[in-house]
This record gives sequence, C-alpha cells and structure tokens, in this order.
Amino acid sequence: MAYSNNYNRILTFFLLLFFAFSSNSQENKYTIVIDPGHGGKDPGNTGNGYLEKNIALKIALGLGEVLEKNRNYNIIYTRKDDRFIDLFKRAQIANDANADLFISIHCDAHNSNAYGAGTFVLGLHANDRNFQIAKKENSVIFLEDNYEQKYDGFDPNNPESVISLVLMQEEYLDQSINAANFIQQSFVRNLNRKNRNVKQAGFIVLKYTYMPSVLVETGFLTNKNEGKYLNSLKGQSEMSIAIADAIDRYFSNKNKEISKYEINSKSDINKEDQYVFKIRIGVGSKLIPLKSYNFNGLNNLTFQKENGLYKYFYEKTSNYQTALKNLGEAKAKGYKDSFIVLFKNGLKYSLDKYLSEIEK
Repeated sequence: MAYSNNYNRILTFFLLLFFAFSSNSQENKYTIVIDPGHGGKDPGNTGNGYLEKNIALKIALGLGEVLEKNRNYNIIYTRKDDRFIDLFKRAQIANDANADLFISIHCDAHNSNAYGAGTFVLGLHANDRNFQIAKKENSVIFLEDNYEQKYDGFDPNNPESVISLVLMQEEYLDQSINAANFIQQSFVRNLNRKNRNVKQAGFIVLKYTYMPSVLVETGFLTNKNEGKYLNSLKGQSEMSIAIADAIDRYFSNKNKEISKYEINSKSDINKEDQYVFKIRIGVGSKLIPLKSYNFNGLNNLTFQKENGLYKYFYEKTSNYQTALKNLGEAKAKGYKDSFIVLFKNGLKYSLDKYLSEIEK
C-alpha cells in the first residue's frame, strides 16, 4: 500500500487552504466536537498488539490542535485522556454544545489483510460487513451501567434493532454524507490511501447526535503495515491534517451554500409585488438545507435571515384563500404553530390591516 512521503507538501497545502478559508469566513463560528473512540476499560481493537483507544486519542488531539488555529472554530472533545465515556454521553456532549459537526475517530480490524480508511454515517447496513463494523463499535454498551434502560433495549447483535437508529439522524443525513465525502476525498487525494468509500451503518454514537455526524475508521490495526503507520507520529499527524483539510472544505462549501440560499431568498422577496402570502413554519439559529425531507415532506420552501435567525416559509400565493389552504397543509405535516405572513411589495405587512382593508 502507498502512503504520502511528502509530508511538507501536505502541510503547506493545508496551511494555504486554512488561511484562504479563514480570511473568507470571519462571520461564521462553528463548534466541532471531536470524539476519540473507546478509552479507559474499553481498549477498542488490539490488532497486532496496538491499542485503538490510544491511537484514536492521538489522532483526535492532533486534529483539534490543527483546527484550533482557525479562530472560527470552537473545538470540544468528548475525552482528552484515557477514560471511559458512555456512547450516550458522547452524543450528549455534542448536543449540549449545539455543535455544527460531530466527528468520531476509530481504527478498524478484520480477520483478513484488509487496509484503507473509510467513513461512515448513520443508516441501514448495506451488507454484513457494515453490520459487523457497527456491531463491534456498539458492543461497548455492555460495559455501561443500566445499558438496557439507557438504550431502550437496543441489541447490538440484532440487525432488527438498527432500523430504529436511523430515524433521529435522518434530518442531517445529507449534510453528514457531504462531510464524510470530503473526509474520504482528503484521504485519497492527500495521503493516497485506499478508498473504502462512504458507507452507512447503525452506530449508536451517531444516533443520538442532533447535527451532521461522521464516524471515521482511519485504517486497520490488524494490517501489519497499516497498523505500524497509524501507531507512528507521522501517520497520526498526516491523518489529523487530512481530516482537518476535509473539515475546512466542508465548512467552506457550506458557507457558499448559505450565501447561495440567502441570495435566492432576497431575490424571491425583491421580485414580489403587491400582496404575497407565505406560511411561516419555523425559525432557528442554523441554516437547514431547503430539502423536502428536512421539512416533513413539504416543498416550495424559502427562508429569510433576520437578526441572526433563519425564518422558514412554505409556499407563496397572492390569494388569501389559497394561503389558508397552504396553512392547513403545513399544520397537517406537523407544523402546528405555523401561521400566515403577508408581504406587500417585498416588505412585511400587517395581515390584520390587510383583512380590514378588503372588508371595506
């Protein structure tokens, strides 16, 4: 297998990308939670005598050290030393921080001479291999107290238990896959690692996070050469830099998407004339891609950014009766608190005033 022998080239490339990203995105602050897998009484896999928990920790700390050089990032770790952390607690740390991205770092194992780096997002197992990987990582719950109650009877050994896992992360799946793709591309482009592609599997640690989340298998400790590489300072540093490069690209791309959405939203409002009715279905501090699966199947979505908040709207019409029908559709989809918002010549206008005017 081939590894990069030009570490200085990689570092220089990353620093150039870092400064470019930093200079173009000063208005955004992103919280990234880095999760070194295993720890304490849970060593992870021990292929060739290496300890997954130690290697994952070193790569994770190296990743955070690189990212912390960008003042637009707020870095939080689920652990910074050799301690055991419940899977549920790891997700809770990310949720409490209102994180923008969750990255869990691991090393793989196999009874063959398999090698290469892979990335996973939450989803149904595409094959038995993915199930076995998730089963291995999920089995740590047996080391936790009261795991039956904590995980609602989840059984890592039962494929049927996995189906319930995907529902909570479905809202963020598109963004999770996007982040995972950037990481996988970075491994291949910067380090010439074998591409094991982005896959979906039922990892508990990803289930309970409420943000884009990726689990990274940095390589196989059971492969003699790859295990030696991942256990080396050079290998750990290169992996940290490659993942950091990918995270920069992910957020840079996200900034472009936000700008695109904002331009389209402003254009949508500015082109309106006379009266236009929209249904406001929600508000939040983060931009959610205007995809129907993010909004309970609703289409024809727009948003406005106002005072740092994103306000989401469903449909638009110049007819009040149609607006009432649209409101009913939004409520039927679960948006019980949705309501009609009126714009006149692109500016917000009082609905009560409008109704009093047409009654005259």
